[in-house]
Amino acid sequence: MSLTRGEGVALWRQIATQLEEEIRRRTFGPGQRLPTEQALALRFGVNRHTVSRSVASLEDRGLVRAEQGRGTFVQENVLDYQVGKRTRFSETIRRQQKTPKGELLQALEVPADRIVAKGLKIKPGAPVIRLDTMGFADESPISVAAHYFPARRFPDFIAVYKSSRSITAALKRSGVADYTRQSTRVTTRMPDSEEARLLRLPRNRPMLVAESVNVDQDGKPIEFGVARFAGDRVQIVFEP
Repeated sequence: MSLTRGEGVALWRQIATQLEEEIRRRTFGPGQRLPTEQALALRFGVNRHTVSRSVASLEDRGLVRAEQGRGTFVQENVLDYQVGKRTRFSETIRRQQKTPKGELLQALEVPADRIVAKGLKIKPGAPVIRLDTMGFADESPISVAAHYFPARRFPDFIAVYKSSRSITAALKRSGVADYTRQSTRVTTRMPDSEEARLLRLPRNRPMLVAESVNVDQDGKPIEFGVARFAGDRVQIVFEP
């Protein structure tokens, strides 16, 4: 498609229409990086400012996302993250026909603040194990999470987790054969600079924030979690 000049339709809008059509035809598929603005400017015979406005309009409509230092990517289909009695990250991602991957950011023992203590039903200041993790679906980052476990019950949890690389497996090796989700509370907020970097989000794109409590078979809290999800890539679905 060549651009039509002087007939009332702005060039940036014509370029946006062409790129949108190519996205819908999957010339550029979900997760694929678009050509650079310089390359698009050469292709359409316009300046970069015109291309920038076109790409910004596609981003405003949720068709693409800009990642600082990496480029502009076609938005993936929104992933249904199902929350029920037995919420397991890897199982949930596999049900979406995607490959799950987890990455440990840090593991340490810290005193429980008021919110964590309330979730775990322990005293504020009591020691807890904190694991900060990232979750991926087909190499796309979808979540950053902080997981808290009572340190008195699970004193060796960091070493066990690093050995197994699975919270479910680490809990099983620590004496918890199975666990269920007691509660989940979802809110939204804008990411801070570190969350935006990890999730590859613009600072003006909201996250879903899920606070959750998991309990053992006796109903005792074993994990309090705070997961931040990329809001343009994930929707949380509550199972009945």
